[in-house]
Amino acid sequence: MSSESHVRIRPLTIFGVATALTFFSASQAFYFVATFGDKPAPFAVLFVLNLGYWYSWACLAPGILWLSRRFPLDRQSWTVSLPAHVAGVFAATTLHIAMAVATRLATYWAIGEHTDWRMEAQRMFFLNFDWEMMTYWAIVGLSHALAYHREAQTRALKASQLETRLVEAQLQSLQRQLQPHFLFNTLNTISALMHRDVEAADAMIARLSDLLRISLQTVGVQEVSLKEELDFLSKYLEIEQTRFRDRLTVKFDVPPDTFDALVPNLVLQPLVENAIKHGIGPRPAPGTIRIRARRVGTMLELAVQDNGVGLSAARLSDFNRGIGLSNTRSRLEHLYGSLHRFEFRQPAEGGLLVLIAIPLVDVEDEGVGVQAVEGAA
Repeated sequence: MSSESHVRIRPLTIFGVATALTFFSASQAFYFVATFGDKPAPFAVLFVLNLGYWYSWACLAPGILWLSRRFPLDRQSWTVSLPAHVAGVFAATTLHIAMAVATRLATYWAIGEHTDWRMEAQRMFFLNFDWEMMTYWAIVGLSHALAYHREAQTRALKASQLETRLVEAQLQSLQRQLQPHFLFNTLNTISALMHRDVEAADAMIARLSDLLRISLQTVGVQEVSLKEELDFLSKYLEIEQTRFRDRLTVKFDVPPDTFDALVPNLVLQPLVENAIKHGIGPRPAPGTIRIRARRVGTMLELAVQDNGVGLSAARLSDFNRGIGLSNTRSRLEHLYGSLHRFEFRQPAEGGLLVLIAIPLVDVEDEGVGVQAVEGAA
């Protein structure tokens, strides 16, 4: 246990606790004297006597707390610390008895009573030594308990920060994997197009330049607004429609009230690419891809549906168990944990429907984060 982990207790807190204990002890003494004593004692006198007793401990408490910080009773240093605290018990007890006896004598003198200070000191030492010792160890124990609590909080905070940095690193790694994959596929498309339509290939290179510029502007950004995601997707689809021409139709069903919702950066592009490659590409007739977004309670649903060749029942089951689009699935799990859905469905009309549901957070609420949505769900 490091010395930095110990909590500094303010003097105001120490004297506040001493005052509360004074009221409790004085009330208990007053009840006892009134019930079993020969003559009642004024509450004010009992209060002053107990005030001197507990305020003496309050004056000694900072020194005991310092000794506790200097000699912690942990596994590494207890052999040195224990003798120091044994000496501290006798020193604190002696000082406390001297201070308490002094306040008692002053109180007795003020009310016109006299007593022998030696007898008073001996009586307190022999009758109250066990209580004095327990009070000392209670202060030491409280110091260590607060220190261990502070240390546990620090460890939990460091673990949380480390976990956050690990997740960020994993997300960035996944994002870096996604960008080269998309770039290589597009370059292959341009390469194939160069042999049959140079002008179309040249136009595709210009569009790819715009696409890369947008991509570079969001390097390291994990979430963007849905509008920004759709702008990027539109640039990508311009490239694909250069290749497929009339064989590819894209329809958007995205209400304006979803534009400000935060979505993972580049989450729709691989879904659309998958629909083109495995759905529309093998289809001999023209095909259509529908992209939909909508608010459903505290969730945002994104859907990409094609009317292509679809998947077999076995392959659809594999996709829903995690084989399909593993990069996208991993990013969603890192960003939202159990608060998301990522499903592949076979519509009755054929083709494939990919559905993503994530917590609904608008751009202006970005600081609130997923936790706020979790609490509202």
